[in-house]
Amino acid sequence: MFFLFASCNKSKSNTEQVNNDNIPVYNFNQLEPLLYTDSNKTYLVNFWAMWCAPCVKELPYIKAYSDKHPEVEVLLVSMDFPKDIDTKLKPFLKQKNVTNKVVILDDPDANSWIDKIDPNWSGAIPFTLIFNNKKRMFYERSFENESDLETQINKIINNL
Repeated sequence: MFFLFASCNKSKSNTEQVNNDNIPVYNFNQLEPLLYTDSNKTYLVNFWAMWCAPCVKELPYIKAYSDKHPEVEVLLVSMDFPKDIDTKLKPFLKQKNVTNKVVILDDPDANSWIDKIDPNWSGAIPFTLIFNNKKRMFYERSFENESDLETQINKIINNL
């Protein structure tokens, strides 16, 4: 079983293109504050990995949405190994033209932190958290296209 975790709360705004030259490695305690906000701003945190085919398939949808909607802050939480940052992750991100903020979650106690994110989460990826100060939604699935993603984000933005 594989687990993912991410947050957008204190990452760079989508209006600032990120080159991902410096990809931080967080444990859950460092990542957790990024999963909450007191503001009306909407955040999308996507847990993913390079080896996860559905995760890789939905990355272009997330990027396309993010490019059109800089008011929604996106954070990609990679579950890949920290040792692979320079040799695999950075080249992958460059090849896929991913300019959203990326962090690696490296915390072995997944049984503890997965339930803190969402007690209904099995730990499978992709897993996406979309939230603002009024509403939180969790998606243990990949998005089928940009429209699917936009529909779900609009449920948060419009507080449906």
